[in-house]
Amino acid sequence: MKKIFVFLATVFSLLIFVPSVSADCVGQYGQYGQPCPSYAIVVDKMVGKPGTSNDATVYEYVDNLSVSDPRFKPDQVVFFKIKVKNTSTTKLVGMEVKDTVPSYLDPMEGPGSFNSTTREITWNAGDFEVDQEKVFYLKMKVLAQTNLPADKGLFCVSNFVKANSSNAYDDDTSQLCIEKQVTPGKTVPSAGPEFGLLLLAGNILGAGIGLKLKKSS
Repeated sequence: MKKIFVFLATVFSLLIFVPSVSADCVGQYGQYGQPCPSYAIVVDKMVGKPGTSNDATVYEYVDNLSVSDPRFKPDQVVFFKIKVKNTSTTKLVGMEVKDTVPSYLDPMEGPGSFNSTTREITWNAGDFEVDQEKVFYLKMKVLAQTNLPADKGLFCVSNFVKANSSNAYDDDTSQLCIEKQVTPGKTVPSAGPEFGLLLLAGNILGAGIGLKLKKSS
């Protein structure tokens, strides 16, 4: 009798903690029910590739910039673009976005608040209807020359962003490269033909003085 009581208690506890599934869900109950909801988002992080148009600076947003692309210099402004899209079959509530600021960059403008300890910019992106997409922009600045690594003339950094609601999560990165300004070294005087003739004349004169001193002695 005790064993039966324990068994029934176990079954009852499992029934309490097993999540309920709608009887109308197609995925569980066949073709006559409603489609099961899906939960998914897509995050796309891009960096502004600087260019010129009519003597003005314009930006083309791309996924990544390599060392063969335009490089950012000390104190130069960098723009980032973040796209978040709800690809679920249901509405997503309370989307939070966190952007990790790369090393050697300082945030200037954008949504949310910046935590200097974690180097994260966090903001509430709100609710997303089905297929809804929202776009956010961040403005940052490369550090001054003196605050860049002394042992690196050219290096690349990545910007990481993540977005999540209670049901869905996605993240993405974007790379850019920074090039330090090269300090010109001291100019070494060139040894031209005039310098060679002067050196030869000095040697001949020295040899003549040496012979005269030897003769007089």
